[in-house]
Amino acid sequence: MTSQPDTQFESPLTRTLAMLRRIEDSILVLLLMTMIGVAASQVVLRNFFDAGLYWGDPLVRVTVLWVALVGAMVASRDDSHIRIDLLSRLIKPKDQQWLVRSTHLFTCVVLGLFTWGSGQFVYYEYVDSAIAFGNVPAWICEIIMPIGGGVMALRYLLLTFKS
Repeated sequence: MTSQPDTQFESPLTRTLAMLRRIEDSILVLLLMTMIGVAASQVVLRNFFDAGLYWGDPLVRVTVLWVALVGAMVASRDDSHIRIDLLSRLIKPKDQQWLVRSTHLFTCVVLGLFTWGSGQFVYYEYVDSAIAFGNVPAWICEIIMPIGGGVMALRYLLLTFKS
C-alpha cells in the first residue's frame, strides 16, 4: 500500500502552486493539440479536397508562439532551460552559488526587458486595432509575450534569492 501525502496539512501556497502547475500543463497540452490538429487538417483539406481553412495558417503561427512561451514558462518553473554551462566547470565549487545567483539575476533582467518591450508592442497593436486573422485582434494573439516574460522574470527573481 502506497502512502499519499495528507492534503489537509498542505499549505494553501503549496496547493495553489500545484493547481497553477496543472493549469500551465493543461494549457500547453491544449495548445499543442490545437496546433497539430489544425496543421494536419490543413494538409488533408488541401491535398484531398482542394480546400482549406482561411484562418488555419495564421492560427498555427499564433499557436507556435503560444506553445513556445508557455513551454518556456513551464521550463522556468523548475529552472530547466537549456543552458551553456562553461563557466561552472572552470569555477571552484565554493563560488558556484555566486555564479548561479548571478545567472538567475541576469536572466531576470533580460526577461524584464523583454516583458517591457513586448508589452509596448502589444499596446501599440491594441491602439492600432491591428487584426491577426478573421475578426481576431492581433494584440490578443500576442498578449502571451508580456505575460510569459513577466511570469518567467518573476520566477527567476525568486530563484535568485532562493539559490
